[in-house]
Amino acid sequence: MNIRNIFCIGRNYAAHAAELGNAIPESPILFSKPTHALVKANGEAVSFPSNQGEIHHELEIVLYIGKKVSDGFKADDVVTKMALGIDFTLRDLQSELKKQGYPWLRAKGFKNSAIITDFWDFPGVNACKETDFSLFKNGERVQHGNINLMMFDFQSILEHIHREFGLAEGDIVYTGTPEGVGPIANKDEFVLMWGNEEKGRFIVS
Repeated sequence: MNIRNIFCIGRNYAAHAAELGNAIPESPILFSKPTHALVKANGEAVSFPSNQGEIHHELEIVLYIGKKVSDGFKADDVVTKMALGIDFTLRDLQSELKKQGYPWLRAKGFKNSAIITDFWDFPGVNACKETDFSLFKNGERVQHGNINLMMFDFQSILEHIHREFGLAEGDIVYTGTPEGVGPIANKDEFVLMWGNEEKGRFIVS
């Protein structure tokens, strides 16, 4: 599957914004990651920086744009696949960059900072509302969400990206994380769940 751009949405769940002491945004917060950040959650060990402070996990639904996007589009018409992913963040570095007014790229775009499961057919927006998604760390559920809790829904997110940057076939969108983000440690094992179905796993190394 060809992936062209990785777009990401920040602070899309109010409880997550609150847990980090961030203000509730009035419009979607957009950032991107390089495609070199992608790595599959296929059961293998994944390496992360060990000398740049805490690295936090942020579980997200990921949408794949599989059709041409034209003005007036509907999410159900252009999203053909979905996956679960984790937006990893060098939290200490991000905090320092924010203080200095610098971009987040170094804290968000490092190698292996975009975990992704295999994609599956997108069932439609309404169907997604009926299924929760979860992240388990060493057997304990640490994040749990449902798109009903999003401040900006799929349609709003995609329209915003299309208006600001353009959106095209091959682009993927990390749609924001629910509360429960936290640090990772060596040998931690993570499992990504869609409802009761395991979609991917990996071990921190």
